[in-house]
Amino acid sequence: MKVKINPEWKEMLKGEFNKPYFKKLVEFIKDEYDTGKCYPKGGKIFEALNLCLPDNIKVVLLGQDPYHGPNQAHGLSFSVPLGTSHPPSLVNIFKELESDLNIPYPKNGDLSSWARQGLLLLNSTLTVRANQPASHQGKGWELFTDFLIEAISKEMDGIVFLLWGSFAKRKINLIDNSKHLVLKSGHPSPLSANRGYWFGNKHFSQCNNYLSQKLKKPIDWKL
Repeated sequence: MKVKINPEWKEMLKGEFNKPYFKKLVEFIKDEYDTGKCYPKGGKIFEALNLCLPDNIKVVLLGQDPYHGPNQAHGLSFSVPLGTSHPPSLVNIFKELESDLNIPYPKNGDLSSWARQGLLLLNSTLTVRANQPASHQGKGWELFTDFLIEAISKEMDGIVFLLWGSFAKRKINLIDNSKHLVLKSGHPSPLSANRGYWFGNKHFSQCNNYLSQKLKKPIDWKL
């Protein structure tokens, strides 16, 4: 299993990589990938960080864990590779985007272009066993990504944090909302969205308005 992470992140995170919990996590992940099918591929585990470097971060969108079906997970929260059918949550994200900014529903579900503009598409857990959702939770990934969220909050200014659903909202204690914008809503999954907790949140326009106020280039949400 080949894992790659950009040197800029490696330098920032080297202290975390040397902690006992992370070394134990690495052993667990290696064993999981060696003995069974896991997602995403090893080279894509840190894709969110590789496409969105520390100096470029404008927005953090927190997901829970990767998609667990074939040809879905590629290291970016909510995103799927080009040509893959859109999962229900992504469908609802695109519907809200269309309603909020009048951007036509895209054929492409690959959100890499968002990441390259400074949107950190971070899952709380970065790996999963095939067809077994949440199978790699509680193994150490959450400690790592919590550290990352807190570090971004402490070391940067004027970041938009998108917290969708109860799991993501629990991370609010890691974020200094006196110097960042925190946008909360229900999760875009059908269960939440169909109960009225997702549609109409207008997070995409609110995000760009805030970035403009901070003299940062807004996100081009078109795919």
